[in-house]
Amino acid sequence: MNNNLQTNVRYMTRLALLGGIMVLMAFTPLGYIPLGFMNATTMHIPVIIGGCILGVKAGAILGGLFGITSVIKATIQPNITSFVFTPFYSLNPQFHGSWTSLVVAIVPRILIGVVAALVFKALLKVLKNQSVSLLAAGFLGSITNTIGVMGLIWLLFGEQYAMASEASAPLYLVILGVVGTNGVPEAIVAAIITAAVGKALLILLRKRDGQPAVRQ
Repeated sequence: MNNNLQTNVRYMTRLALLGGIMVLMAFTPLGYIPLGFMNATTMHIPVIIGGCILGVKAGAILGGLFGITSVIKATIQPNITSFVFTPFYSLNPQFHGSWTSLVVAIVPRILIGVVAALVFKALLKVLKNQSVSLLAAGFLGSITNTIGVMGLIWLLFGEQYAMASEASAPLYLVILGVVGTNGVPEAIVAAIITAAVGKALLILLRKRDGQPAVRQ
């Protein structure tokens, strides 16, 4: 088996493994944590780690998988604002999903892996420090998810979302509140886990492969 084929097999195997972990997480309490009117998530963490280790393309693929699972989850286990994530669920005739729900559910999730991969690669080149690069990639990848999702909800479903969630404050304050109370803590946790798990995986893969584990 030539080196290119071996590299591609390793790449596909690792991508499939991360994808399998994400599917398992998606349909157990590990992936989506109910908060009443919405779900918190840990699904972005494998996307970020995959982007850092396997590169931009893998990060985008894993992010797309995250988005697809969120559509499925919102359809089969909906809450009062699930219509913003799936066109296949309506709370009532007033609050209903559309094709733009797919934009909210999938596009920011693809960007998680892309942003994480690019940040990690750029910082690693400049700083030569894997831990710091992983921390930054974890934080920025996670916050990309929160800002992207909530920003698109504001743009595409603002009035419906505000009414369905029975927000008493202006919608922009609700959005900022979600970013501050959910997004920032999620990003800090993602940064710590990405740094710890990513560093361990990079060491393991480097020892196993006998070469740098990060895919360019």
